[in-house]
Amino acid sequence: MKKDGFAPGEPCWADCGTDLTTAPAFYKALFGWQLDDMGPDAGGYTIASNATGQVAGFGPQQSPGAPYWSVYFRTDDAAKTAELVRSAKGTVLVEPFEVMEAGTMAVLADPLGAAFCVWQPNQHAGFGAVDEPGTYCWAELVTTDVAAASAFYADVLGVTVASGADASMEYHELKLDDRSVAGMMPKPKEMPAEVPSFWGVYFAVEDTDATLRRVAELGGSTAAGPMDVPVGRFAVCVDPAGAPFSVIALAQV
Repeated sequence: MKKDGFAPGEPCWADCGTDLTTAPAFYKALFGWQLDDMGPDAGGYTIASNATGQVAGFGPQQSPGAPYWSVYFRTDDAAKTAELVRSAKGTVLVEPFEVMEAGTMAVLADPLGAAFCVWQPNQHAGFGAVDEPGTYCWAELVTTDVAAASAFYADVLGVTVASGADASMEYHELKLDDRSVAGMMPKPKEMPAEVPSFWGVYFAVEDTDATLRRVAELGGSTAAGPMDVPVGRFAVCVDPAGAPFSVIALAQV
């Protein structure tokens, strides 16, 4: 569906720092995205869109290790949010800076090591389309300390944290007023100890199993699932460059 704006504290954008020569083409083939290179002044940053609006971004990888998707949270004041992160014992990885005329961003991390970004919009508000096949639909924090993460994001983003409706697993929802904007779960015991806390992104699809077959055809893989949950059928995938992402066929309500 078309999205025109976001409330402070709400996820508003996602991008992947990766190999720009190969990774965007994988997602174009998987989701049918149109890719627009913003040019050398933008460092080769590429915007992906569908018929409804802009859906994601790709930039050159800035850190060692595997590529990864970053979640951006809307803020009215990136500098103030960075100070709140410091006060809450998080880390400012990259100080707030202007991204041409698009807006101001900062790269931050919570006290458990999960990195995320904040976005103070100017000309670029964020996603132009969400919650339809081939677009962002959810952000999820996997953390080693739910209580500490809950306190941190309440202080920094102004969210409240509530337990999810699925009694079969421990799951929490980050809320603005009564609206759920992101999820949080404890790091599973079977996940390797060296994996730190992290934010992940979900993209909506029409058919999870068909999408997994297409992921494999395009050189990616399935890391977990598919699995049925009350909100739909999901799986965790890894693109050919090594970046994890999740897909979900949302349940009809």
